[in-house]
Amino acid sequence: MKKLIVIGANHAGTAVMNIVADKSMNWEITTYDSNDNCSFLGCGIALWMSGKIENPQDLFYSSPEILRNKKIKVNMMHRVENIDYVKKQIIIRDLKTNEIKIDYYDKLVISVGSWPISPLFKNSRCEDWDNAINVKLYQHGQALIKKLEDPRINKISIVGGGYIGVELAEAAQIHGKEVTLIDLSPRLLGTYYDREFTDKMEARIKAKGIKLNLNQSVEEIIGENKLLTALKTNENIVETDLAIFCIGAKPNTKWLQNENLKMINNGAIIVNNRQQTSIDDVYAVGDCATVHNSILDKDVSIALASNAVRSGMVAGFNIIGQDKNSFEGVEGSNAISIYGLNMMSTGLTMNGARMAGINAKESYFEGPQKLGFMNDNHQVSIKVVYDAESRVILGAQLASTYDVSMAIHLFSLAASKKVKIDELKFMDLFFLPHFNSPFNYINEVALKAE
Repeated sequence: MKKLIVIGANHAGTAVMNIVADKSMNWEITTYDSNDNCSFLGCGIALWMSGKIENPQDLFYSSPEILRNKKIKVNMMHRVENIDYVKKQIIIRDLKTNEIKIDYYDKLVISVGSWPISPLFKNSRCEDWDNAINVKLYQHGQALIKKLEDPRINKISIVGGGYIGVELAEAAQIHGKEVTLIDLSPRLLGTYYDREFTDKMEARIKAKGIKLNLNQSVEEIIGENKLLTALKTNENIVETDLAIFCIGAKPNTKWLQNENLKMINNGAIIVNNRQQTSIDDVYAVGDCATVHNSILDKDVSIALASNAVRSGMVAGFNIIGQDKNSFEGVEGSNAISIYGLNMMSTGLTMNGARMAGINAKESYFEGPQKLGFMNDNHQVSIKVVYDAESRVILGAQLASTYDVSMAIHLFSLAASKKVKIDELKFMDLFFLPHFNSPFNYINEVALKAE
């Protein structure tokens, strides 16, 4: 029987082990993880904060016990400290006893994920303060809930205007806190949306009383005795009782530096479409590995649970010999729902296309989701970005108080398959007054591209 070792038992690692354990009897599976839990959906922390889920245990879909029931050897609170790729051995430290162990593998999966970026602000970091917190793990969520229940905490500053920052800002405001959102960029969510959409989101957030300090960077944390009292930006001083830092994450791979293990600039391990690294019998999956951007045709780093699970499944199938399964690429599909405004995007924005040096055009349409006589009608905004010469779709963005989220999957597939925007003009889309109009907003935006 061959031996598979999986370093990291969260989303991608769990996906690998489930496939191998469920589909093959030929592998002895062992995993090591430095945490004491696995499969926590960190994207649910904001839902937990805002009371939209009753039991935080529902944010776990697996556990060490579930994995052990599949005859997987699960070693939690064990940190892998070194890998010898020639001898095919790993060095592990038991974090409870401090004991050093050695284990051997026939095939190895690296699934060590990512970790929040913690920059140095003058002479301190987030971790140096009792009332400052990063957001990633279940333990972070527990600490955050405890802080929110503290009556002394009224003013909350959130540093980072990406998806996590915006969702946490909503959750903190729902908790009745005075919230300030600080971001270096001139617009919230500017990586994912063009101005027509970010303006809608910013207006909705401001209407709820959240202060937006955009075009500002935190330069210094002010406080004493490990309690911060304010954040000093390049423009002003923001008084705060709690600071939440969510300015991004980096692959947790610094300790893996090896001349034979190829990585991109941010430390994501380069893999092929079967999740194989540049070293024989070594796979990498999840946030610590690259994904192939099918639109830009390049390897990039995108930390999403959906990508992690897909990459883990592909690695698992290939480890057991089903190499017909491959991960051909992603378009970066994503979505957010804040105060009832649902926004989703895929592929390139217009600004993203310019930054990539692509000569692109855009088509924008805004109109009702349903026929005018329907009482529960909603406006839908949609933009499609396409190549000016080939007219191939490069990306799309949608916004509505109606749930139009499934439409983004069509554009993700269209971008990956190089569909031209003109092909959507008269595409067959069903009509029923309960859902839409006879000439759908997808047809409308394609027709406007003329």
